[in-house]
Formats: sequence, C-alpha cells, structure tokens
Amino acid sequence: MATLTLLVLAAVLEMAGDAAIRQGLVRSGWAWLALGGAMLVAYGFAVNVNRAIHFGRLMGLYIAVLFVVSQLLSFMFFDEKPPASLTLGGVLIVVGGLVIHFGAR
Repeated sequence: MATLTLLVLAAVLEMAGDAAIRQGLVRSGWAWLALGGAMLVAYGFAVNVNRAIHFGRLMGLYIAVLFVVSQLLSFMFFDEKPPASLTLGGVLIVVGGLVIHFGAR
C-alpha cells in the first residue's frame, strides 16, 4: 500500500510540475519554471524511493497509476469526460501495468 501511495504522490507531482513549467513558458515566469523543476525532482524521488521493486516492474505499475490519476484530475479540474476509446485504452494500460507488476513474481 505504501508503494501505491508513493506512486500516486509521484503522479500528482509529475503532472503539477509539467503544468507549472508550461505556465512558466507561456508567461515567461521564472518562478513557475523553478517550481515546476522542483516538483519534477520531487517526483523523481517519490517514484524511485522504493528500491525493493525492480525498476521495470515499478515503471509498468507507475504508468497505470499515472493514467488513472491524470484522468481523475482531468475530470475534477477540467470537467473532461473521457470518450469510450479513452476508457478502453485506459483499461488496457491498467491491465498491462498489473500484468507487468504482478506477472514477474
């Protein structure tokens, strides 16, 4: 459970860092760029803090978590409802992440 919590935190940090950098580039704001960079460094630490899991398995699971978190945030903040094709593709991503993570045991 701790691994999943860290992966959700990493996904939020990655998306927020990317958004801050985009904001900095659009508005030429160095503070946004610095904040985004710091968040991306924090994401790197959060996603890699669990050294007990093989890196490839960890990334397979992380991609699935990243997809789910990004869709939840997209719905919550932008009121975007995913079309059927996105939902189907998302199911494949999540199933693939679970196969990668649990299939290697």
